[in-house]
Amino acid sequence: MIARLIDILESLVMLMSEETQLLEGQPFGRSLPEIAATKVRLVGQLEQMTAAYQRNPDEWQPMLSGEPRDRLIALLAELEAISGANAAALERQIDLSVEMIGAITAEAKRLAGRATSTYGAQGHLSRFDPTMPIAINSSY
Repeated sequence: MIARLIDILESLVMLMSEETQLLEGQPFGRSLPEIAATKVRLVGQLEQMTAAYQRNPDEWQPMLSGEPRDRLIALLAELEAISGANAAALERQIDLSVEMIGAITAEAKRLAGRATSTYGAQGHLSRFDPTMPIAINSSY
């Protein structure tokens, strides 16, 4: 049981390390969706195992001594470090995507030329610039 937990943690650490390298090198790589799906599956297995361990702590705690315990502690420390780097790379990716969508929206507004200006009763000029619908890989 502990060997399976260690195997899942090793796989998760390797996968997150690979994902972080890809995000830092090629932010829009084609293999990222597969990596994300695999990561979700591994985390699901990890959650299932930890829930099972919490239900029956008397069964697995005696197995957690010596070398397996040391390996588990090392893997959890490594997972914590790579998770921080992975989170930073994903945040950078999300920020970049938001900036790109903002630029596309601004360009669509400029090209559509739908902005209007109106004089109010007090002589103030109010400007109305409706947002263009934006769809990526689709139509609107």
